[in-house]
Amino acid sequence: MTRIPGTVYRVGGAVRDRLLGLPVHERDWVVVGSTPEAMRAAGFRPVGKDFPVFLHPQTREEYALARTERKTAPGYHGFSFHAAPDVSLEDDLRRRDLTVNAIAQSSDGTLIDPYGGQSDLANRLLRHVSPAFAEDPVRILRVARFAARFAPLGFRVADPTLALMQQMVEAGEVDALVPERVWQELARALTEAAPRAFFETLRACGALARLIPELDRLWGVPQPPQYHPEIDTGDHVMRVLDQAVLLSTDPAVRFAALLHDLGKGTTPPAHWPSHHGHEQRGEGLVLDICARLKAPHEFRDLARLVAREHGNVHRALELRPATVLKLLETSDAFRRPERFAAALLACTADARGRPGHERDAYPQAAYLQRALDAARAVAAQPLLERGLHGPELAAALRRERIAAIAGLNPDDPSGKEPLGGC
Repeated sequence: MTRIPGTVYRVGGAVRDRLLGLPVHERDWVVVGSTPEAMRAAGFRPVGKDFPVFLHPQTREEYALARTERKTAPGYHGFSFHAAPDVSLEDDLRRRDLTVNAIAQSSDGTLIDPYGGQSDLANRLLRHVSPAFAEDPVRILRVARFAARFAPLGFRVADPTLALMQQMVEAGEVDALVPERVWQELARALTEAAPRAFFETLRACGALARLIPELDRLWGVPQPPQYHPEIDTGDHVMRVLDQAVLLSTDPAVRFAALLHDLGKGTTPPAHWPSHHGHEQRGEGLVLDICARLKAPHEFRDLARLVAREHGNVHRALELRPATVLKLLETSDAFRRPERFAAALLACTADARGRPGHERDAYPQAAYLQRALDAARAVAAQPLLERGLHGPELAAALRRERIAAIAGLNPDDPSGKEPLGGC
């Protein structure tokens, strides 16, 4: 086995999660009292150019030399690092973001916790280690993501840390964040147990208004109370996100649920609480956000589809068969049935994202899936055998598909409250 030059400690998430009784998926190590030259001589391979981090030759786990940091410019690229044998473990832990991530464990199991991480674990607090937290705006995103991960365990952001994050936003630090890093943290947050906490934390410190103003402006915008007992649109989208988490682990579905009602934020206040045409306005805002954050196409395409069509999906049981077919066609459901199924999940989350409706049935989704199956089952070959081609073939195929949909006998929605509202 490779001998590691220096004293090795387990650090970070592996220690934190073990203390919380959670599964440990990856282990990080810090090496005190060593040099890059000694690590390379022992067979460790350097990772990148910016940090003194090395891969173990057998386990491929990361071993970082104990280091200190000093900010040299605005943003999060302007840092200089000092890694040398005289850097202590406490020095290294001091540069970390949160106290719960600044606990180390020696080879004999002893915990080294100079900044009160164990106490904060017990009290369910996400608290910054030192004022140096303010030097890196990425930490605002990381704290919000940790809030999304640990909210089900009762964790919250400590008041002094939230105040420091607010000061960072006011100082313009978040404006230095590059889109790729914002998207990386947002996408990871969407996979966590309670992603709503990510957005609520960003909103609480003012960062959401800087990063995704189209979403931030939804709070305070009213909706018709007969459809939305929660009234506030911001409250609604958080509830919809909660429902999407229950329905799907796909972060694209959760993203689409989050952004489905952006158009309501552009409704003139004189028209409140009605939001006529918000679907079309919302589609454009989704495209703006995805372009700005450089979101992957699969996230963008699903989110714009849900923003544009969720009203039609909610009204599916009331639509004529020809209109149902048009919905399937404009949704590209024939070529992309998996994406259409994902859109139906986001619409189901929208319908259930209202107080008292969390367990409602959503027959629209089943009906539209049946309509798609019926329309796709219509074969073109018999029409070709009748000598139909070109526009005549297309028209006949469309008539056959409408007839197939018409034969489905959807549930009669008369007298029922539309599940989706508006």
